[in-house]
Amino acid sequence: MYFLVAALAWAQANPLVLSPIPLPEATVEVGQAPRKGWVLYRVKPGDTLAGIAARYGVDPRHIQWSSGLEDDRLRVGQELRIPLVAAEEREPRVPPGVVAYRVRPGDTLVSLSQRFGLSPLELVSANPSLESLDRLVAGSVIYIPKGAKGLLVALPEGETLVSLALRFGLSPVKVAQANGVKDPTALRPGDLVLLPGIQAKTTYQRLLAKQEEERRARLEAERRRQEELRRLAEERRRQEAQRQARLRQAQAPKPQVRRVSYQEGGMRWPLSGFQITTYFGQRGAFQRFHTGIDLAAPYGTPIYAAKAGQVEVAGWSSVGYGFHVVLDHGGGVETLYAHMSRIAVRAGEWVEAGQVIGYVAPRAGPRGPPPL
Repeated sequence: MYFLVAALAWAQANPLVLSPIPLPEATVEVGQAPRKGWVLYRVKPGDTLAGIAARYGVDPRHIQWSSGLEDDRLRVGQELRIPLVAAEEREPRVPPGVVAYRVRPGDTLVSLSQRFGLSPLELVSANPSLESLDRLVAGSVIYIPKGAKGLLVALPEGETLVSLALRFGLSPVKVAQANGVKDPTALRPGDLVLLPGIQAKTTYQRLLAKQEEERRARLEAERRRQEELRRLAEERRRQEAQRQARLRQAQAPKPQVRRVSYQEGGMRWPLSGFQITTYFGQRGAFQRFHTGIDLAAPYGTPIYAAKAGQVEVAGWSSVGYGFHVVLDHGGGVETLYAHMSRIAVRAGEWVEAGQVIGYVAPRAGPRGPPPL
């Protein structure tokens, strides 16, 4: 009891320690529990961090720290370092009024705060080693302060309750009372000490910032996923449209196109590619005798001279031919080329076989001569 009496005497000699003036915030590095060695374990199918921790009797978070894991997710074949506690080591002392709670699947800091009537800051202050506000490792231990609220830390090596209290500007007497300690020398390194009134605001702000960063990362990942889904859907629609277009093209009736070449001594066809729409001769019982051959080709297709000759007529006809050309090949042989969109020769001009003399008009054909 001498140590406690000395602490009380020190407190009486230093009344500023008991002043109600708000105390400055302080931070503390929470170290891991001392370990004597590790077991190397390779993850098997079906393993979970909580299950492995329960099998070896250790806190899942200690496996995380020892193995450098960012969270509790494991992958098959991954190597874990499982810290072992020596048999002679005792469990760390927990202050009265602080309850150890084993995390269950689905627990979050917010849900635990609501369940036990605490603010998130108070819960973080009692567990300053938390790595996330959203992801709690199932099977790990969370400390719940039922009485006094404050910062819960493990007593570091080389520290005493008195030196720890003074480092945070607190009265050793009040810290001893909050922790139910009559003999401060009985505390060992690793025992938990509650520092009443001290809040882990810096840790809480860091966890809030990390939570917001993770939320934004999730939103960005979801945005990218939606964009990729839209891109894939658009690509599928485009491919389907192309497939339907090819199918319609394959099923469409193909025009009978004749491609002919000029043979010396005869007449050539006036078009290089065409479809015969009306043949020479009688077309029907009540139709007029057709005195020519109608050839259909795209608008603007060149029209060639069927044989060498002199241009006899090159102009407009109001009797149904529109722009037309008449060639005189001699020996009483003439050819007439009607329904042109444009004439390329003049009357009296001599043309050779295969020479361009005009161009195909639109299918409907002109209704009258162009304006002058």
